[in-house]
Amino acid sequence: MIEYFSIRNSGPIAQAEGQQLGKLNLFIGKNGCGKTWLLKTLYCVMRIQEEFGRGNDNRDFHEVLSDKLYWTFQSQHLGDLVRRGKGNRLEVKCRMDDGNKLEFSFGPDTSKQVKPAVNTLPRREDNSVFLPPKEVLSLWNVISKSAIQNREFGFDATYSDLVLALQNPTQRGRNYKAFASSREKLEGMFQGKVVFEDQKWIYRQGNSKFSIHSTAEGIKKIAILDTLLGNRFLTPGSVIFIDEPESALHPTAIVQLLDILSMLASQGIQIFMASHSYYVVKKMLLIAKQTGQPVPCFIADDENCWQQSCLLEDGLPDNEIINESVRLFEQEFEGI
Repeated sequence: MIEYFSIRNSGPIAQAEGQQLGKLNLFIGKNGCGKTWLLKTLYCVMRIQEEFGRGNDNRDFHEVLSDKLYWTFQSQHLGDLVRRGKGNRLEVKCRMDDGNKLEFSFGPDTSKQVKPAVNTLPRREDNSVFLPPKEVLSLWNVISKSAIQNREFGFDATYSDLVLALQNPTQRGRNYKAFASSREKLEGMFQGKVVFEDQKWIYRQGNSKFSIHSTAEGIKKIAILDTLLGNRFLTPGSVIFIDEPESALHPTAIVQLLDILSMLASQGIQIFMASHSYYVVKKMLLIAKQTGQPVPCFIADDENCWQQSCLLEDGLPDNEIINESVRLFEQEFEGI
């Protein structure tokens, strides 16, 4: 898994550094501070290892790196990803828990080719996945046509990669015990199953079938994780990146989902989440205390420099997500 990262002058991010990362990691902050950007950067690092040398892909490593950055951030010139400022260069450093590293940097004049300064990463057999705030099942055909077939900008690589991952059929037979338990809990949350039948997604509840387009957003979102566990795309060595896990879910479902993610983390999966929900932060604090896991939490300051704390040791972080919740609580009692 990822043990350390350093990202500088990348998009909205001035500086972000993470050390001694855990199985559960949390990025929080206001809109526009770079939470999703951080997730996508780390996702690129993982997917580059996984795509290089697989199947009939004969691209060199630097070509895989350049293409993944290009299609994930969808900028015609990669140099546009460099944070504005005289002499700035985008720098990314990442170290895995086995000691292998990837480091690369480039300036604003870079077009489409990026070559790593350091690369000791071996080929990787496990899969990583990025779960965006919006579900992809109802947009399945649109994403397949525009992003995969036509190779057009619009849906970035996190969406097209997810569509490709979901198209693998659910495998029968024994699954990892914790994965099977997680699937039962996920399907129990919406008391049904979302399945791929006759080249389309449907929601099945008992003997009834419903169009995926008339199925609730939250159900579809949960079904995506359920499918990735069922088709064995995810394994104990996987890394999951989740942007706004609270999106389209009511508070009870958020808490249930985070419990399931904690169960998956206990089996080896590393998870990175970006959120601006009090429920997510509070639940992650409770999970840290219950499991004894030192969940790293990252917060951006006004200059978009990210600071690391530990939920287990430091408790709830001082930030506007928490502060606003406290203010509303105090206002309620002030009015009594």
